[in-house]
Amino acid sequence: MTEHSNEFYMKMALQEAQNAYLKGEIPIGAVIVIDNKIIAKGHNQTEILQDVTAHAEIIALTSAFNFLGAKYLMDASMYVTLEPCVMCAGALYWSKIKRVIYGASDEKYGFKCKTNHSIFHPKTEIISGVLAQECSQIIKDFFKQKRNEPKK
Repeated sequence: MTEHSNEFYMKMALQEAQNAYLKGEIPIGAVIVIDNKIIAKGHNQTEILQDVTAHAEIIALTSAFNFLGAKYLMDASMYVTLEPCVMCAGALYWSKIKRVIYGASDEKYGFKCKTNHSIFHPKTEIISGVLAQECSQIIKDFFKQKRNEPKK
C-alpha cells in the first residue's frame, strides 16, 4: 500500500471544504485516515442541519466511529482544513485520536486562542500549517462572496 503525504490527505479535506462551499456552508472539511485509507469524511453542515455542533470534525468523527464500530481512534489521523475550535478539540480529546493535522490557523475561534494549554489527549500529535494558504483562501473567498451577495 502506498503511503501518501500530509499534503495528499489535506487536499482530500479541501475537497470536503469545497463541498461545504457549494452548499453555502462555511468551507471547512475533514478526513480521517487509518493505514493510508480514508475511513471517514466530513464538512460543515451547521446551516443544512440547523445544528451548531455539525462541524466538519464532528461529522467525520461520527462517521469514523460508525465505520469502525468503536469509540476510540488511537490509530487514526484527522486532516482538517482549519484549526479545530474548543468543542471539536474536546471531541478529539475523547476520541484519543493519534494525530490531528490542520491547515489554516483560526485566530478568532481556534483552540490555541481560547486556551493556554493543549486540550488534546496527551498522546495526540498536532501538526499545523499543512497547505495553510489553500485552506485559508477558500474561507476568505467564501466570506468575500457572502459580503457581496444582496441582502435578503
